[in-house]
Amino acid sequence: MTLEKLENFIDGAYAAPHSGQWLETENPYTATAWGLIPRSDAADAEAAVAAAQRAFATGPWPALSPTQRAAMIHRIGDTIAAHAEELARIEVRDNCKTYKEMLNQVKRIPDWYHFYAGLADKLNGQVLPTDRPGHMNYVRHEPLGVIAMITPWNSPLMLLAWKLAPALAAGNTAVVKPSEFTTASALRFAELVYQAGLPSGVLNVVSGLGAEVGAALTAHPGVAKVAFTGGVSGGRAVYQAAARDLKPVSLELGGKSPNIVFPDADLELAARGVVSGIFGSGGQSCVAGSRLLVASEIHDNFLARVIELTRKIRLGDPMSPETDIGPVATRPQFDHIMNCIGFAREGGATVATGGVQVADPAGGPGLFVAPTVLTGVTNDMRIAQEEVFGPVLSVIPFEDEADALRIANDSDFGLGAGLWTRDVARVHRMAARLQAGSVWVNTYKATSQISPFGGYKMSGLGREGGTEMIADYTRVKSVWINLTDEVPYGFPL
Repeated sequence: MTLEKLENFIDGAYAAPHSGQWLETENPYTATAWGLIPRSDAADAEAAVAAAQRAFATGPWPALSPTQRAAMIHRIGDTIAAHAEELARIEVRDNCKTYKEMLNQVKRIPDWYHFYAGLADKLNGQVLPTDRPGHMNYVRHEPLGVIAMITPWNSPLMLLAWKLAPALAAGNTAVVKPSEFTTASALRFAELVYQAGLPSGVLNVVSGLGAEVGAALTAHPGVAKVAFTGGVSGGRAVYQAAARDLKPVSLELGGKSPNIVFPDADLELAARGVVSGIFGSGGQSCVAGSRLLVASEIHDNFLARVIELTRKIRLGDPMSPETDIGPVATRPQFDHIMNCIGFAREGGATVATGGVQVADPAGGPGLFVAPTVLTGVTNDMRIAQEEVFGPVLSVIPFEDEADALRIANDSDFGLGAGLWTRDVARVHRMAARLQAGSVWVNTYKATSQISPFGGYKMSGLGREGGTEMIADYTRVKSVWINLTDEVPYGFPL
């Protein structure tokens, strides 16, 4: 079978990798390669950054007024909406999330571009009152320049939108390095937005391995900022490389989020929220509610509800509307998940359901892990502290509110937390003290372009979403003007 050969997208056109080398990309459901992506290197990174620098400094992009730039970004959103089904199918082929999930996700992406398009001509400076007679002072927000964006394989276009929409609205240009497992959608997206009128060089996409092209982009002196979503080890590498040039970074990293259920909660609602919070997307989500903290007095009853719902989850072909979870997206991730289940058992946890590789009901060769619920877990166990990024739930009992808060915060991570209770006073007490960037009450995983998203502790730096986010893609400049005919001197003439 002849494999489809993809190319980088640089300066408004497709370009073969400088090295002439390619990487196979496969469909995790069929376990067969369908295409070849460029194995880019530092030379490709250099070409992409140079194109983005030219587009930032000259040509039509910097000449656009903020209102014109807003119209351009709005068209990007409209273009995604018009091609949502195509883009969703591309993402399913690469990461095997279900088509119904990815189509719903892609249909929400235009909201991000429309929202930040609306802010592009509202990035106001400020005239400040001063304590210096005869002087005026005002503040400007100016674009940074070239932004390197490194995105993961679980929600490629959505997580790109979280970065690209505010960056473009602020007037920057971009070089995107998608995951080597899910490159195709970013390349097709780049082609589509150029067809919609985005000037050449404003958006560039280079594929390949993180240690080769990703590292080259991060360390490139022409890159003004790095926006990264991925694992902690990758985030550390990005942070260290960017520090050499003192360039800013935003890092959205991992999580070990607690989902906390109190006795007064609507237990049916809570059970559905817990199950969807961990097993939605096959657990391949940074905010997966992977630690279930449940009050001891309802532990057995609530656990039975969770196990019953878990066993109803349907695995299979991700394109089928009947499927709830597709296979694990990559072989390394599948191996990691199974290894985590293994060390959980060795550490004393009990597998209440799942815990094994399962065959595709349709007979396919995909890498399926049965949705897994672990009991007998204490928070000091390795399984309760390390991110699995798969369909594995650790159940941990607690005695009272203080105990729940102690367990929830006893983690290196702090991305999200769920809270299930009818007690309004408890909601506000817990929300104030939970060490997490997002707290969901009687719901889980709610996100919006309107609201900031990000983590505490090892879950990252910076935020994505919200009106404030656009300012993170700017430099602040203070301008002083002397309104008098006298020039102050610090020494006598």
